[in-house]
Amino acid sequence: MTYGAETWTLTSKTEKMLMTWDRKILRKIYGPTKENGQWRIKTNEELRTKYKSQDIVTVINIQRLEWLGHVSRMNETRSVKNIFEGKLEGRRGRGWPRLRWINDVEDNLRKLGLKQWRMKVLNREEWASILREAKAKLKGP
Repeated sequence: MTYGAETWTLTSKTEKMLMTWDRKILRKIYGPTKENGQWRIKTNEELRTKYKSQDIVTVINIQRLEWLGHVSRMNETRSVKNIFEGKLEGRRGRGWPRLRWINDVEDNLRKLGLKQWRMKVLNREEWASILREAKAKLKGP
Protein backbone atom coordinates (compact mmCIF):
# COMPACT_ATOMS: atom_id res chain seq x y z
CA MET A 1 0.00 0.00 0.00
CA THR A 2 2.78 2.42 0.82
CA TYR A 3 4.87 1.76 -2.29
CA GLY A 4 5.89 5.19 -3.56
CA ALA A 5 4.04 6.91 -0.71
CA GLU A 6 7.10 8.97 0.21
CA THR A 7 6.33 11.20 -2.76
CA TRP A 8 2.65 11.76 -1.93
CA THR A 9 1.23 15.05 -0.74
CA LEU A 10 -1.28 14.19 1.96
CA THR A 11 -4.36 16.32 2.28
CA SER A 12 -6.74 15.88 5.20
CA LYS A 13 -9.18 14.14 2.85
CA THR A 14 -6.49 11.67 1.74
CA GLU A 15 -5.43 11.05 5.34
CA LYS A 16 -9.02 10.34 6.33
CA MET A 17 -9.41 7.89 3.44
CA LEU A 18 -6.16 6.11 4.35
CA MET A 19 -7.13 5.82 8.01
CA THR A 20 -10.54 4.41 7.02
CA TRP A 21 -8.87 1.86 4.75
CA ASP A 22 -6.39 0.97 7.52
CA ARG A 23 -9.17 0.31 10.04
CA LYS A 24 -11.14 -1.68 7.46
CA ILE A 25 -8.17 -3.99 6.85
CA LEU A 26 -7.55 -4.38 10.59
CA ARG A 27 -11.20 -5.31 11.12
CA LYS A 28 -10.85 -8.00 8.45
CA ILE A 29 -7.66 -9.31 10.06
CA TYR A 30 -8.92 -9.40 13.65
CA GLY A 31 -12.48 -10.39 12.77
CA PRO A 32 -15.66 -9.81 14.75
CA THR A 33 -16.12 -10.23 18.50
CA LYS A 34 -18.72 -12.49 20.07
CA GLU A 35 -20.43 -10.86 23.03
CA ASN A 36 -23.44 -12.36 24.83
CA GLY A 37 -24.05 -14.71 21.92
CA GLN A 38 -24.07 -11.81 19.42
CA TRP A 39 -21.42 -11.01 16.86
CA ARG A 40 -20.27 -7.41 16.46
CA ILE A 41 -17.42 -5.60 14.73
CA LYS A 42 -14.56 -4.22 16.80
CA THR A 43 -14.56 -0.52 17.68
CA ASN A 44 -11.73 1.81 16.69
CA GLU A 45 -10.48 1.80 20.29
CA GLU A 46 -10.37 -2.00 20.37
CA LEU A 47 -8.40 -2.00 17.13
CA ARG A 48 -5.91 0.54 18.54
CA THR A 49 -5.31 -1.57 21.65
CA LYS A 50 -4.88 -4.80 19.66
CA TYR A 51 -2.72 -3.33 16.90
CA LYS A 52 0.00 -1.49 18.80
CA SER A 53 1.91 -0.37 15.72
CA GLN A 54 1.84 2.96 13.89
CA ASP A 55 -1.08 3.87 11.69
CA ILE A 56 -0.61 4.17 7.95
CA VAL A 57 -0.43 7.99 7.89
CA THR A 58 2.40 7.97 10.45
CA VAL A 59 4.30 5.36 8.44
CA ILE A 60 3.93 7.49 5.30
CA ASN A 61 5.11 10.63 7.12
CA ILE A 62 8.23 8.83 8.34
CA GLN A 63 8.91 7.49 4.84
CA ARG A 64 8.65 11.03 3.48
CA LEU A 65 11.21 12.27 6.01
CA GLU A 66 13.57 9.46 4.99
CA TRP A 67 13.09 10.39 1.31
CA LEU A 68 13.72 14.07 2.11
CA GLY A 69 17.10 13.16 3.62
CA HIS A 70 17.97 10.92 0.70
CA VAL A 71 17.13 13.51 -1.96
CA SER A 72 18.77 16.38 -0.09
CA ARG A 73 22.08 14.53 0.06
CA MET A 74 22.02 13.58 -3.65
CA ASN A 75 24.60 14.83 -6.11
CA GLU A 76 23.67 18.05 -7.92
CA THR A 77 23.75 16.30 -11.29
CA ARG A 78 20.93 13.87 -10.45
CA SER A 79 17.63 14.65 -12.13
CA VAL A 80 15.64 13.94 -8.94
CA LYS A 81 17.66 16.55 -7.08
CA ASN A 82 17.17 19.07 -9.91
CA ILE A 83 13.42 18.52 -9.87
CA PHE A 84 13.34 18.79 -6.07
CA GLU A 85 15.18 22.11 -6.05
CA GLY A 86 13.88 23.44 -9.37
CA LYS A 87 11.59 26.40 -9.85
CA LEU A 88 8.82 26.31 -12.42
CA GLU A 89 8.40 29.18 -14.82
CA GLY A 90 5.09 30.73 -15.62
CA ARG A 91 2.05 31.50 -13.55
CA ARG A 92 -0.10 29.40 -11.33
CA GLY A 93 -3.76 28.99 -12.10
CA ARG A 94 -6.45 30.96 -10.35
CA GLY A 95 -7.75 29.90 -6.98
CA TRP A 96 -6.23 28.47 -3.86
CA PRO A 97 -2.67 27.21 -4.47
CA ARG A 98 -2.27 23.44 -4.39
CA LEU A 99 -0.35 21.95 -1.52
CA ARG A 100 3.23 21.19 -2.53
CA TRP A 101 5.16 18.19 -1.24
CA ILE A 102 7.88 20.24 0.44
CA ASN A 103 5.31 22.40 2.25
CA ASP A 104 3.61 19.29 3.60
CA VAL A 105 6.90 17.76 4.78
CA GLU A 106 8.05 21.05 6.35
CA ASP A 107 4.74 21.17 8.23
CA ASN A 108 5.51 17.69 9.62
CA LEU A 109 8.99 18.87 10.63
CA ARG A 110 7.49 21.88 12.43
CA LYS A 111 5.13 19.56 14.32
CA LEU A 112 8.16 17.56 15.42
CA GLY A 113 9.85 20.77 16.59
CA LEU A 114 12.75 20.47 14.14
CA LYS A 115 14.30 23.73 12.98
CA GLN A 116 17.06 24.29 10.43
CA TRP A 117 16.51 20.89 8.86
CA ARG A 118 18.42 21.85 5.70
CA MET A 119 21.70 21.89 7.65
CA LYS A 120 20.94 18.77 9.70
CA VAL A 121 19.94 16.66 6.71
CA LEU A 122 23.43 16.89 5.21
CA ASN A 123 24.89 14.90 8.10
CA ARG A 124 23.67 11.33 7.59
CA GLU A 125 24.21 10.20 11.20
CA GLU A 126 22.47 13.25 12.66
CA TRP A 127 19.53 12.81 10.29
CA ALA A 128 19.29 9.11 11.19
CA SER A 129 19.08 10.01 14.88
CA ILE A 130 16.39 12.61 14.09
CA LEU A 131 14.42 9.93 12.22
CA ARG A 132 14.71 7.54 15.18
CA GLU A 133 13.46 10.33 17.44
CA ALA A 134 10.56 11.05 15.05
CA LYS A 135 9.60 7.36 14.97
CA ALA A 136 9.53 7.31 18.77
CA LYS A 137 7.46 10.54 18.95
CA LEU A 138 5.01 9.42 16.30
CA LYS A 139 4.68 5.89 17.70
CA GLY A 140 1.14 4.64 17.91
CA PRO A 141 -0.75 4.28 21.22
